[in-house]
Amino acid sequence: MLTVGITGGIGSGKSALADLWVARGASLVDADVIAREIVEPGAPALEQLVERFGPVILTANGELDRAALAGIAFVDEAGVAALNEITHPAIGAALVHRREEARSGSGICLFAIPLLTPQHREVLDLHQIVVVDCPVEVAVERLVRFRGLDEVDALNRIASQVSREERVALADHVLVNDADLEHLEQQAALIWAALEAEALGLG
Repeated sequence: MLTVGITGGIGSGKSALADLWVARGASLVDADVIAREIVEPGAPALEQLVERFGPVILTANGELDRAALAGIAFVDEAGVAALNEITHPAIGAALVHRREEARSGSGICLFAIPLLTPQHREVLDLHQIVVVDCPVEVAVERLVRFRGLDEVDALNRIASQVSREERVALADHVLVNDADLEHLEQQAALIWAALEAEALGLG
């Protein structure tokens, strides 16, 4: 199975790209989905988050209040570092497990990882990395319009991630998603053709 890492900053459109390729037959391992799973009630990571940031991050029924956590964690570097130290190991372990499951399959498996690093490529044995890129102002506009964030919150979340330059340096393919869906689809089709050809070569 050809394994492909997909990454990009918040608001870049990496989820839209993954959806397009899943529609073409790819399987998907989404780190954002895993991130929600590892903080379900009773999970060790949720208990650690409460210990670090306080019970204010919980809803009345004991679930994680993501907005409350973001309002605390993303305001300074120490908060972001603490959040990452708690959640990243649990997410990483789950990704490795999914990668091992993928070894017995065929076709193309996508690993959508917002904070993808060179270590992910090595540990997950990713064949290709696709970076979805867009200007900061475009990402902010999307976050405000489609996710209901205010501009300051959107900028804080973008600032908490790695820079565009660091992401692009990891890429085998860069998809610039600064226009409409049709533009995204055209670029996605070209890269998909290249990935399919490589997948056939692994067979």
